Amino acid sequence: MRSMTLFFNRLVQRYLPDAFLFAIILTLIVFGLGIGFTGSSPAKMVQYWGDGFWDLLAFAMQMSLIVVTGYILANSPIIKSLLTRLSKLATTPGQAIVLVTFTAAVACLINYGFGLVVGALLAIHVAKRVPSVDYRLLMASAYSGFLLWHGGLSGSIPLTIATEGHFMADSIGIIPITETIFSGMNLFIVGILLVSLPLLNRLLMNSTDDLAKNNPDLLKSETYTQEPETTPVQENMTPAERLENSKLLSLVIGLLGLAFVIYHFAKNGLDLNINIVNFIFLFLGIIFHQTPRQFLDSVSDAVKNAGGIIIQFPFYAGIMGMMVASGLSEQMSLWFVSISSDFTFPLFTFISAGIVNFFVPSGGGQWAVQAPIMIPAALDLGVDTAKTAMAVAWGDAWTNMIQPFWALPLLAIAGLKVKDIMGFCVIVLLWSFIPISIGLLFF
Repeated sequence: MRSMTLFFNRLVQRYLPDAFLFAIILTLIVFGLGIGFTGSSPAKMVQYWGDGFWDLLAFAMQMSLIVVTGYILANSPIIKSLLTRLSKLATTPGQAIVLVTFTAAVACLINYGFGLVVGALLAIHVAKRVPSVDYRLLMASAYSGFLLWHGGLSGSIPLTIATEGHFMADSIGIIPITETIFSGMNLFIVGILLVSLPLLNRLLMNSTDDLAKNNPDLLKSETYTQEPETTPVQENMTPAERLENSKLLSLVIGLLGLAFVIYHFAKNGLDLNINIVNFIFLFLGIIFHQTPRQFLDSVSDAVKNAGGIIIQFPFYAGIMGMMVASGLSEQMSLWFVSISSDFTFPLFTFISAGIVNFFVPSGGGQWAVQAPIMIPAALDLGVDTAKTAMAVAWGDAWTNMIQPFWALPLLAIAGLKVKDIMGFCVIVLLWSFIPISIGLLFF
């Protein structure tokens, strides 16, 4: 394991570019593949790219808000205090790795944006208490929890097909989350990964090299050394300043938001769609920060972490436009369908989704690309459509371990580059293939 880990670490350190350049390189790869395998002309591929460039603006806004609202909540005094107390559970490097991995995984099962931010912030708190831990591995451990997100309560594919009027409703109807998120197959995969990932990352401690293990400048910075503080009350404030520092105003609007959340669940049951998750985190953040001024200060910090997503999402939308319009994604998916039986179809769907995720790193976007191909094939083969949907979901989550797009918020908080953690994440990718495949084939 040491040899393999060091090999992948040195490989990504040498050859893996910045996440933005990764998106540009993928754009050029898809451009060439579209010309070579679909017969599309260069002019047509440029047209497909430009036409698709702005197609995911609404979804990009949802994803940005996931990160922003997750950061706001995680950076509130209540949650920060909780993270500080939680970090005290780790006194050795091994305990630090296990604690961060498990906590990040559980948080990502609740909400992936929240999980990414909580994992990064907890890792920083833990690194301050256990400075001998490998900081890169600690952040890789935090990111490895993201592997579980699509099997959790914020999984975009299971939530989409549980929503009335979704675009595949005519083919598969409404599939409740009891058949996807809470199915025996999904619970098996989630349970195995929850137990094994902390242990795997703990083993990787013995496989790290002699590079600098920590970032003293980051851990000494004011952002992470100061305890949460409340803004002191000033005398002779203007009416506008009194409003900005009004706890009552935040409480009233926060409770109004939570009242709608209660109404939503009372009317719709356990409908945890992306919008309602953002809504919950936004208004909890308003309440937990106590005053509008403290909340807005946190928003200013949070928006910085969404910068990579905002600028890169259109490029991935352009890639998706080329993949779909040229027929490249269809050819790729159909090839996997052609070699599948009713037994192997979920596994090959999972693998194909993992490959497509490189070019369309969005669960909702990927479902839009693959569902029209995989669902009819599943119906023809007599394969359960709920399992097929979860196979796409797990494929999307699986290769996120080596697709830097969703690591951007965590890396921004950690002060690291994607190459610093990706070597460890490759090992997580290789291991996780086993329990996911078993779940898809035998449950």
